[in-house]
Amino acid sequence: MNLKQLSDQLGLSQTTVSRALNNYPEVSEETRERVKLAARKFSYRPNTRATGLATGRSMAIGHVIPMNSTDVFNPIFGEFIAGASKAYSQQGYELMLTMAPEDSEESAYRDIASKRSVDGVIVHAPRVNDSRIALLQQLKLPFVIHGRDSANESEYSWIDMNNRRAFYRATRLLIDMGHKDICLVNGIETLNFAWRRRLGYTDALNDSDIAVNTSLTYSGDLTEANGFHAASNALTQTTKPTAFLVSSYVGALGVRRAIHNAGLTMGRDISVVIHDDELSYFQNDGDIPQFTATRSSVRDAGERAANMLLDIIDNPKKGPLTELLDAPLTIGESTGPARNWSEELSSDHCTTQGTTQGTTQGPVNN
Repeated sequence: MNLKQLSDQLGLSQTTVSRALNNYPEVSEETRERVKLAARKFSYRPNTRATGLATGRSMAIGHVIPMNSTDVFNPIFGEFIAGASKAYSQQGYELMLTMAPEDSEESAYRDIASKRSVDGVIVHAPRVNDSRIALLQQLKLPFVIHGRDSANESEYSWIDMNNRRAFYRATRLLIDMGHKDICLVNGIETLNFAWRRRLGYTDALNDSDIAVNTSLTYSGDLTEANGFHAASNALTQTTKPTAFLVSSYVGALGVRRAIHNAGLTMGRDISVVIHDDELSYFQNDGDIPQFTATRSSVRDAGERAANMLLDIIDNPKKGPLTELLDAPLTIGESTGPARNWSEELSSDHCTTQGTTQGTTQGPVNN
């Protein structure tokens, strides 16, 4: 069944039916429910082009990704897009992904705004002092940011996890377990989420009068390889960490590999706390999860961000919308009391020295 057939069945204009299905406020609640009930009854699926002609919209939402970005290959990005796509599909929208050279990213936004090829955009990976916010405000293109720019004091729509609070709580958990030498394996800290996570980590250390050891802080792409190299390097430092705080599940896999290669056992010799985005292909589940983690579903965030943007598109006079998501802390197998490496090394040295002296003195006594 097409839009015209559904309209004829209801005795309404195609414009009214389309507006009802897209939750326009000028359509009465009674008419909206009647139209949606008929659409379900006759298994009507809106034709995006027809809906666009009737409503004056493109019926598409844009996502602009820099060409050299690893986002497209990142499972976190994939989960977010899966959640957003669910919301788009339910409301008859399509997703338009634009790959842009990093130095031409702003030109890409200007281009899609001038062509009216999308009705709004979702902005990914906000940076500190992100120029895209002012640009989109100037272009009057509806947008929602997945994250925030702490340096921007203007009003804009965003959805974000409380990264600072999550990493404060995670660090305090480790401190309460007796850990002082805590290694942070973080994302790229020009990105706002990673910068906020570092703040949570340093806040917790400062509140406990523990000095921040810069030789135990790392930032970079959240890959398994980077997690491995950061942890391997940390474990060779003069001050060996007794715990790691890692910004992603994928990075934590590399940290776990480095701990194993060092002949140590995660959860007994070294504690690890991660942030878990609840990825479909890397699940931290079970009666007792493998990793102690702060947890927040990036797929759910994608769906929420998309619905927020669609709400703004439907109601242009609505003020900026914001939502701050919590990340509860779940205890897993990867954490335990701190080990005192200096005392153990001293004890091992004494034991070794005593054995050597006994062996040397034996023949003399004989």
